[in-house]
Amino acid sequence: MKSFQKSYEFDYPWEKVTTANWMKYPNKISTHVIAVDVLRRELKEHGNVLLSERLITIRQNTPRWMSILVGNTNLAYVREVSTVDRRDRSLIMRSCNMTFPHILKCYETVCYVPHPKNPSNVTLFKQDAKFMSGVPTKTFSERVENWGVKRFSDNAMKGKVGFDSILAMFNDIWKNGNE
Repeated sequence: MKSFQKSYEFDYPWEKVTTANWMKYPNKISTHVIAVDVLRRELKEHGNVLLSERLITIRQNTPRWMSILVGNTNLAYVREVSTVDRRDRSLIMRSCNMTFPHILKCYETVCYVPHPKNPSNVTLFKQDAKFMSGVPTKTFSERVENWGVKRFSDNAMKGKVGFDSILAMFNDIWKNGNE
């Protein structure tokens, strides 16, 4: 098993970051995400908790050595379940790949919370992903996991840059009083 962890601080209040999160994709930077479909959305606990389930469609090139295992497909699907809790001001998103899980399974958890030192103006983002290959040979299994971490890391960086651009766009709207 391999892991990937990252954290960032966004210089925006939690309410604004979590609002913009729903408009994160598609964007000009994260072109690998081609669709986000809402499968289910419901309010719980007297309207204080929003539960959402989404299907994310990703297009990316698969290396030639990996095509031997998965074929010549470049589409992948990810199921994401998120919980927004207005009382404790948290957004937790859990996702896992639905495409070729017998070859590589990725479990990701993302959390947005107000920064403990500046909760009114800064949002803390934490990301944790675990990669587990189901390939029976150790050498090839490690290669698959390493590829997964590298691809995930590259896409996570694009995701950060893309989300920064979305936040900047919304910030212009917020500054003009059109919240």
